[in-house]
Amino acid sequence: MAEPKHPVRTVDRAMEIVEIIQELDGAGVSEIAEQVDIGKSAVHNHLNTLVNREYLVKEGDEYQIGLSFLGLGAYARDRTQIYETARSEIDKLANETGELANLLVEKNGMGIYLYQAQGQNAVELDTHEGKQVRLHCTGLGKSILAFRPRDEVTEILDKHGMPKMTEKTITDRDQLFNELDQIREQKYAVDNEERLAGLCCVSAPITNGEERSIGAISVACPVHRISEERFYEELPDAVLGTANVIELEHNYS
Repeated sequence: MAEPKHPVRTVDRAMEIVEIIQELDGAGVSEIAEQVDIGKSAVHNHLNTLVNREYLVKEGDEYQIGLSFLGLGAYARDRTQIYETARSEIDKLANETGELANLLVEKNGMGIYLYQAQGQNAVELDTHEGKQVRLHCTGLGKSILAFRPRDEVTEILDKHGMPKMTEKTITDRDQLFNELDQIREQKYAVDNEERLAGLCCVSAPITNGEERSIGAISVACPVHRISEERFYEELPDAVLGTANVIELEHNYS
């Protein structure tokens, strides 16, 4: 993403504060001031302005994201073509598998959950629509990276790194690139407790008809109640079939 020639510093700072509050799941003035290069008084002025506009709410000494962002987020999501195309198919995938089905897109090198649907046995996770995750440690993210040019993947890893999320997270670039090659060949990816211990998922990319990923879908479930046959045969077939339908509708309808 190109840097603006004449950035408005106050706007940039206000959005940085909002992102800090989201990342910390709520924060006080002191916590925010520690992460930005302005004093507590200036931070307080930003916070009061955002509270007045109802983009933040104050709960005791802590600030939280306000509901005004919900309308903006829903509007942005609804204008995303892949969301409109994929939503009903994600619902069908969740019902078919009985598990949690997800739709993820990439933005500035991070994954953003665009939609989720729960089957009858779906597990409750820390994910939600709008949540950002790193790409190297999820089946969804690896599906997206596998269908991007190698230099683009390198830029993403340079920017966001490969932090260790669990004991099974891939943190070595060569190992990741080898897996991405395999994913590209077999057309689907797996996450075997790489972001959350005890959770596995099977994912497939959604491409634009020219072998470039524009998103990915997945089915996620607890490790303890999935057999190898289901993990490596049934779920890959389900996500690949769903991804194929979404691609056809998105690219040719």
